[in-house]
Amino acid sequence: MKRFIQTIRNIYKIEDLRKRIGYTIGIILLYRLGSYVVLPGVDPNQLASLQNQTSSGLLGLLNMFSGGAFSNASIFALGIMPYISASIVVQLLGMAIPYFQKLQKEGESGRKKINQITRYLTVLITGFQAPAYIANLITQLPAEAISPFDPSITSPTTFFWVSSVIILVSGTLFVMWLGERITDKGIGNGISLIIMIGIIARLPFALFGELVSRMEQKGGGLVIFIVELVVLIAVILISILLVQGTRRIPVQYAKRIVGNKQYGGVRQYIPLKVNAAGVMPIIFAQAIMFLPLTLAGFAESETLTGFAAAFTNVNGFWYNFVFALMIILFTYFYTAITINPNQMAEDMKKNNGFIPGVKPGKKTAEFIDQIMSRITLPGSIFLAFVAIMPALVALMGVTGQFAQFFGGTSLLILVGVVLDTLQQIESHLLMRHYDGLTKSGRIKGRSSINMG
Repeated sequence: MKRFIQTIRNIYKIEDLRKRIGYTIGIILLYRLGSYVVLPGVDPNQLASLQNQTSSGLLGLLNMFSGGAFSNASIFALGIMPYISASIVVQLLGMAIPYFQKLQKEGESGRKKINQITRYLTVLITGFQAPAYIANLITQLPAEAISPFDPSITSPTTFFWVSSVIILVSGTLFVMWLGERITDKGIGNGISLIIMIGIIARLPFALFGELVSRMEQKGGGLVIFIVELVVLIAVILISILLVQGTRRIPVQYAKRIVGNKQYGGVRQYIPLKVNAAGVMPIIFAQAIMFLPLTLAGFAESETLTGFAAAFTNVNGFWYNFVFALMIILFTYFYTAITINPNQMAEDMKKNNGFIPGVKPGKKTAEFIDQIMSRITLPGSIFLAFVAIMPALVALMGVTGQFAQFFGGTSLLILVGVVLDTLQQIESHLLMRHYDGLTKSGRIKGRSSINMG
């Protein structure tokens, strides 16, 4: 506790870090405020049906990512997910289309063009999702709940449709802009923090709902609730190990004598992460799993049949089987574009480094690639298992909202972003010769959710 208080004092002493944290908190408060601003013309007192619809299932998950804005019929109802979907599409195009591959190699100018394309695509995706959201909103509200500017109007007008679509698109773009501001002027990883804050905002409601359920409805009382909390903490610790786990490869640097000085002759280690892709595979897979729901117009899953019903039931077998399979595939995909064995082998060769027992150059690249393949498989399977944990605990009687925190995208994003944020603060402290947040002075983050 004493170390924590001292760290807070050190943070306050660093003016730049203090301003960045203050700026980030201000942006987050603005985002949370916007999630309660209801679309013009909608009566906020008539949202009980919509909130009941989003209390569980895939809509509940989507509502959690938006921090409750979806169920509030807010101007930020669609949240940041359209931007994430657009970013995923652009990254996939970068693997298949030469034009995007060329942009990726052009450095800063290419990155700016890719960001611009991502923004345009975000507008298109949001423009497609917004009418579907409004159509579902209308079906969930009584006719008198939508009365734009005139109490005598009992049905949505063309003006209501057009204005609501424009507001929802603008809301998503504004949230995207807020994330970019945090990245540029705050403590970094703005999009990640926006998602994390939305998830954390739902945690108190989920905890209270589960406690009430155990005390009144499902039984078990306080003892079962405490057991669930212990299991949740255990899953969080496992997730931290999944994010931070590494396999170290020894690298020997050859001796070089220049003048009277000796260089090299030391052994170091290359840490290869068991989960080098971070939470990106889950985000990729989750964004794709939202497609059937979007195509169905955000309709209630109970009214759907066939394919749409199977892939909007978050506790169903086929949904979780396909979800887990996609996570494993995307883990390999994202690891392949994140880790470049050829570049690592070339860098070692330039610095007179080699892996003992392995020839420099091509053989070293093949060796690193082989190691990555071996550690990625168990890492991807374990990542998939953590992702489908909410469905498993839901079968044991845990309420839908609380079950989402036992794994899945929500938990891994929380763990990953918190570690990344602490790592950012740690870097600022160590750079100015202050003690870090931990005794070792090192916090391992995960690959940030960098969407542009």
